This record gives sequence, C-alpha cells and structure tokens, in this order.
Amino acid sequence: MLEKMNEFFNKRVDGYEEHQLNAIDGAQEFYPYTATCLPMQENAEVLDLGCGTGLELDFYFKCNPTAKVTGIDLAESMLKVLKNKFSDKKLTTICGSYFDIPLGEECYDAIVSVESLHHFTMKEKASLYKKVFQALKQGGYLILTDYFAETDEQEYFYRQELLRLKSEQEICDDEFYHYDTPLTKTHELQALTEAGFSFVQIIAEWDATATIKAIKFLL
Repeated sequence: MLEKMNEFFNKRVDGYEEHQLNAIDGAQEFYPYTATCLPMQENAEVLDLGCGTGLELDFYFKCNPTAKVTGIDLAESMLKVLKNKFSDKKLTTICGSYFDIPLGEECYDAIVSVESLHHFTMKEKASLYKKVFQALKQGGYLILTDYFAETDEQEYFYRQELLRLKSEQEICDDEFYHYDTPLTKTHELQALTEAGFSFVQIIAEWDATATIKAIKFLL
C-alpha cells in the first residue's frame, strides 16, 4: 500500500540511517563526498532539501563547523533526530514540503539534496529548481546527489506504476506518496538547465547514483 511521504518516513526514523548507509550502493562514499562539495568558508549559508536526519551534515559539520544550515523535511521525527545530533551547531529546521515553503532570494551560498528528489516528475522539479535558482546567491550552486533511471523506458515505467497503484487504491488527492520515480540523468540535467543554471555537470557517479553540480551565473 502506498503511504503519504511524511507518514512513510516518520514511521521509519529508527532504522533510517542504517538503511541509507548500508542498503544503497555507494552510500558510504557519496554522503561524505557530497559534504566535501559544499562551501567551506566561515559561516557559509547552506540549505538542505529533504535533509532527513542529516547524514550528509554529519560529514559537513566536521569539515565546516561554522556553517549555517537550514534543513527542510516533511518528517517531524527526522527533524527531531537532526536537532538532537547538532544542538551545538547553527541549524534551523523547517517541517514541510520544499515545494510549498518559500526559499527566498539570493539567501544561500549552496543548496544540497541527497536521495530525496527521485520521487518527483520533471514538471514538478522544474518549478522547484526555479525556486532553488532564485534562492542562491550569485555564484552559488546546487549539489544534487540522487539515483537515476537508466533509460527513458525505465523512467516512464516507474511513473506509470505509481499512477496505476494510486488508481487501484483510489487515491485522488494531490499529496505526495512514497514511490520512487527517478528521472534519467539527461532529463535531470535538462530540468536544471531550463531553470536557469548555466553550468550543470555530473561530477561523480556510483552505480545508479550520481552527484550533479549546478552553478548560478547571471549573464
């Protein structure tokens, strides 16, 4: 049975970190790698989309303990764990959807998202990435580490399966339900480019997972 996104993660907070680190190929490498891609200057302003319990922040705060991080997540239980882990850090948490929450304009040196955005369509991501672009300072950048569909056919199959399950379960609302529907890397890069990013590049890969860097340069 499909579960609403927030309910799914609230129920699984206890085993979340172990699952993420040990059940996903490359996770023990891509979490610390992602952290090294974030800004290291003093008091860097960073936004984490779908932060969960902050696995990437475990490594980032070790590299840059002065960073000012804002984390957005749908699951209140995840945010409680996050706040307890980093009670001595400059951390702000917001419970809600990053699609709905205003991100501001030119607020952040970097925005990061790890293993969160593979649940959404290209159209949904296009609107979010425009918000992300606006929220970054000039020269700021997005670091996206996530897993991707291997082919257009696979991407299409995942999306149709979600629609089929929603139909079978008579789900008619517009809320997000937990089901993986990753885009291909090509479509992900396209969505970022169309949002305004002039430099978009895959900078690392682990099997189906990759890290993409998208930099905001205004012409």
